[in-house]
Amino acid sequence: MIKEIIIIVLLSFLPFLEARAGIPYGILVGLPWWIVLGVTIIANIAVAPIGYFFWKVIIHWFRKIKLVDNFYHKTIERVQRKSGKYVDKYGTMGLALFIGVPLPGSGVYTAALASIIFGMKFKKFIIASIIGVVIASVIVTVIVMSGIGAFGFLVKQF
Repeated sequence: MIKEIIIIVLLSFLPFLEARAGIPYGILVGLPWWIVLGVTIIANIAVAPIGYFFWKVIIHWFRKIKLVDNFYHKTIERVQRKSGKYVDKYGTMGLALFIGVPLPGSGVYTAALASIIFGMKFKKFIIASIIGVVIASVIVTVIVMSGIGAFGFLVKQF
C-alpha cells in the first residue's frame, strides 16, 4: 500500500498529469477511493508553491536575455496592466475554476504560470490552487468511480 501511495504522490507531482493520473491509478490498483482522494489532494496542493516558484525562477533567468526581457516588458507587463481589473474581480475563483477543470493543461503548474503572467499575488494563487485541486480531484474521483461501476462487468474478479 505504501508503494502505491508513493506512486500516487509522484504522479500527482508530474506536470500535465497531476490528479488526472494519480486518482485513476490509485483506484484501479485497489486502494480505497477516500485514501486516494486525500493523498492526491494533499500532493497536488503541495505542488502549488513549488510550481509558482519554479516559474518565477525560470522567468527571472530568461529575463537576463535581452530579447526575452524586451518581449517581457512589451507583452507581459501590458497584459498585466490590461487584465488587472479582471484579475482583481475574478482572479481567485477564475483561476480555481481553471484548475478545477480536469483537462490536460489546466492544472496547478499552468495556473502558476498564468498567475505570474497576470500579476496575481502568491496568497491568492494558493487559495485558488486549494479550491481548484479539490474540485478537480472530486470530479476525477467521481468519473473514475462511475466508470468502474458502469464497466465493472467487463473486469474479471479474482
